[in-house]
Amino acid sequence: MMNILWGLNIIAVKMGVEAAGPFTAAVLRQVIVFAICAPALRIVPGRMRDLLLLGVLSGGVFYAFVNWSLAVATNVSALAIAGQLGAPFSLILAVIFLGERIHITRIIGMFLSFLGVVLLVFDPAAGKEIPGLLLTAIGSVIWAMSSLLQRRIRGVPILTIYAWMGLMGTLVLLPIAMWQEPEMLRAVPDLRVRDMGWIVFSAIGSTICGLGAMSWLLQRHPVTTVVPLTLAAPVISVVVASLYFETPLTPIMMLGGAVAMTGVAIVTIRTAERQKAG
Repeated sequence: MMNILWGLNIIAVKMGVEAAGPFTAAVLRQVIVFAICAPALRIVPGRMRDLLLLGVLSGGVFYAFVNWSLAVATNVSALAIAGQLGAPFSLILAVIFLGERIHITRIIGMFLSFLGVVLLVFDPAAGKEIPGLLLTAIGSVIWAMSSLLQRRIRGVPILTIYAWMGLMGTLVLLPIAMWQEPEMLRAVPDLRVRDMGWIVFSAIGSTICGLGAMSWLLQRHPVTTVVPLTLAAPVISVVVASLYFETPLTPIMMLGGAVAMTGVAIVTIRTAERQKAG
């Protein structure tokens, strides 16, 4: 269920962006997340700096870049592949800031992850999406930074984390939407139910249910069992995006995706094994 929710989410985000604008759609998503999680909002002594920073980065800046990338791109499958750079970027930041030591296996995995995305540039169907790919890469760096922060707030209830993310994300994204999309904001009451449904799906299905399921699983099963299973989500994203938006999956794109996913799998599985051992 978690993989399906995450895999389908790329369609929902793209449709929400097309209907409401990238920043307005992001604001609405975070407002919904906050509205649902608000009862869990509370001060967590000793964790507030990390919670607030996580909310700004993961709840605000990350969605600004992700939605912006989808607004300027037509080949959503290519962006789904590029979005997997979060795993190697997270490992690089862990080495730089946490002093984590890595060996040849994960270095090879990082290399393959980047190589797979680089291959997209040489594909006629995906090469024209360079602005979207760059924005997605920046979003992946923000996601990686957020993943380091999440390590520091272990033990905080998931709904409390997402209450702060929804609140801080709204506070970050609303001024951007007011600046860049004032007409879109004013038109929110006129959004069709179907268009609003895409945004609601992203907020509830992907963020709350998807990530809530991940938290539930990690509380009951070893990380080495759970984390590798999430690798199905990007594969679902690539396939459903290609089918829904009728964009081609060329041989080069499939090769790039396979290489990137192999690298991500190596990094993800080896990192999970290291965390369990530690």
